[in-house]
Amino acid sequence: MKQSGNTILMTGGGSGIGAGLAQRFHDAGNTVIVAGRRREALEQTVAGRANMHAVVLDVSDPASITAFAQDVIARFPALNVLFNNAGIMKLEPLDTARDLSVAEATIETNLLGPIRLIDAFVEHLCAQPDAAIVNVTSGLAFVPLVAAATYSASKAALHSYTVSLRMGLEGKVEVIELAPPAVQTGLTPGQETRPGYQPLPEFIEQVMAKFTQQPTPEEVVVDRAVGLRNAEAEGRSKEALAQINAFASQARASQPG
Repeated sequence: MKQSGNTILMTGGGSGIGAGLAQRFHDAGNTVIVAGRRREALEQTVAGRANMHAVVLDVSDPASITAFAQDVIARFPALNVLFNNAGIMKLEPLDTARDLSVAEATIETNLLGPIRLIDAFVEHLCAQPDAAIVNVTSGLAFVPLVAAATYSASKAALHSYTVSLRMGLEGKVEVIELAPPAVQTGLTPGQETRPGYQPLPEFIEQVMAKFTQQPTPEEVVVDRAVGLRNAEAEGRSKEALAQINAFASQARASQPG
């Protein structure tokens, strides 16, 4: 992926990883469109920045995606990078019957949302020079968090889809996967200050360093996520599963309320 001169669409751009990366890519000389459900948050991301734009989108609403893509392409015909970052994470008990609407919404947002957006933009991207798709998965795609089983499964599925997409678009669109570790964001309540999670500025800095590499790695994995990414290949899956779940449980328990 080239460093500057891109027109980038960043979903989930109103906060956390999406907002941080969107601003850094803008600093690097790219036009950036941030999309998300909350216009106020999006406007805060783009405030005072020329060539940075806010567009409302709910990736869980399939009826709006086609119209959204048509509008964005018409307004920004040079669009050449789609960054699928929007996602939700909810904790779910597995030992009792529960309201599966949480699981369904997780799949709708984290898996079907990116697939539908890719489908809506793929023909346009295939016709663009230096085109790229970046799918944000998670270290939990490789070693799941039991308390967020559907989230972990959605990210594992998106990882698999990304592998297929990379081969399917070879020679047409560069396909990159970004797999974060546990980062201090608003993904779950209290996570912005959760002990042991990677500070957001540190994570953003490390990711941007990876994107300056030429060629850009097919998988952007910062040091804190490498152990999860490589656990299966190194025969450490069972150990890593126990460690990550104990760590996450302890981190949540350390926060009152």
